[in-house]
Amino acid sequence: MKIKTTVAALSILSVLSFGAFAADAINADQAQSRESLGTVSVGAVSTSPMDMDQMLNKKAEENGASSYRIIEARSGDQWHATAELYK
Repeated sequence: MKIKTTVAALSILSVLSFGAFAADAINADQAQSRESLGTVSVGAVSTSPMDMDQMLNKKAEENGASSYRIIEARSGDQWHATAELYK
């Protein structure tokens, strides 16, 4: 349940912050029409969902992705998130 809540929070924050970054956060329906470039993961201690989203966005940009979709997120003492990148 905690994972679903975290993924939902990160997804909402991705959509809210979408205009501030070059890579767009997308949902599963939007991802179906795009070409996957692989996945990236980030982790941090004592961070917020917004910070995790920014870290994923930076990694997406560094890998030449125009969009990404969060596919996994864990919270607790240490945060971890994985996103699939798309062209």
